Amino acid sequence: MSSNRRHPAVPPGEVHSITSAPEPLSDDLARRQKRYLVQMGIRVVCFAAAVLTWGRIPMWASLLLIVAAVVLPYSAVLFANAGRERRDSDGTFMTPREIGPGSGAPRGLGPSDDHPEGGA
Repeated sequence: MSSNRRHPAVPPGEVHSITSAPEPLSDDLARRQKRYLVQMGIRVVCFAAAVLTWGRIPMWASLLLIVAAVVLPYSAVLFANAGRERRDSDGTFMTPREIGPGSGAPRGLGPSDDHPEGGA
């Protein structure tokens, strides 16, 4: 066996960049767990503040704290289950291609429209 053997799935000449490598799964899981625990900690603080300040602050503030304590678990689960984000995209959703005479492009978009057929 030769040490210069290439992986069959990698075309020759293709160069991989370490900056385009995805985040390790363990790092992603740890980041999502930390975010979930922080949000649930905020929920506990909101609930405790609502109970401890009931009747001492305006009613709307206590109700706002209770609403936050009720809504935070839902949003925390959504963010925790969001999964791995792909960061290797440059924002381009289509690959540009050159429009030529045989491409089937609509009339008016190809280079043949500069000179009409039959005349120069």
